[in-house]
Amino acid sequence: MGEFVRLEVADGIGTIRLDRPPVNALDDQVRDELAAAASSAAADAEIRAVILYGGGKVFAAGAEIRQMAEATYAAMADRSARLQAALSLVAAIGKPVVAAITGYALGGGLELALAADFRVAGENARLGQPEILLGVIPGAGGTQRLPRLVGPARAKDIVFTGRMVRAAEALAMGLVDVVAPDESVYQAALDLVKRYVAGPALALRAAKQAIDHGLDADLATGLEIERVQFAALFATEDQRSGMRSFLENGPGQATFTGR
Repeated sequence: MGEFVRLEVADGIGTIRLDRPPVNALDDQVRDELAAAASSAAADAEIRAVILYGGGKVFAAGAEIRQMAEATYAAMADRSARLQAALSLVAAIGKPVVAAITGYALGGGLELALAADFRVAGENARLGQPEILLGVIPGAGGTQRLPRLVGPARAKDIVFTGRMVRAAEALAMGLVDVVAPDESVYQAALDLVKRYVAGPALALRAAKQAIDHGLDADLATGLEIERVQFAALFATEDQRSGMRSFLENGPGQATFTGR
């Protein structure tokens, strides 16, 4: 367990909790602890789904500007690579991941949320990529994951202006998937992912990898990724129990073991 990032596990759900007051700024230590927590969540077979959470007041309000203001090109080339790698570890968790967003998700904070599969936002949440207002651009996935999610024109508007997007607009454009009362954000995230806890873990991982990797490839390559993942699942116990249960009891009655 890190000083500012911890992994809490209960009922098959792992919560990666950021706790660096006042705004969960993503400094080097938080970055490294986040990478470690993501690796642990990915490796723990008891964890079937993951929630990213910054607490009841703020999700993460970006990078630590004090560390960056006088940084050299060489320093930032290395630092941005390390932050990208940390967030890529989050994105690569082979389980459903939801970001529970309260308060602000700005800059690196939004880039962290973009690494999740789903996003739940509080009614008063604000999301944005304000780097342009500092004379730079997003450096940890904002120019890549954001347009893949909301389309290039909307992403350019958010990145070019540096403006903050309110929860209702974020929902309308598909930047978030659920808007909940501020005090109920974590519970809404739990409700979203707990349906996956008893699901076929290997099939869920295969589906996630096929979708994510397929989006980065041409259609023919994506179809091949899907075919390979599909066929591989016929080596699992979950496939056998799932299909036998369907034949004997109808759909939705199978018990899966994750093997």
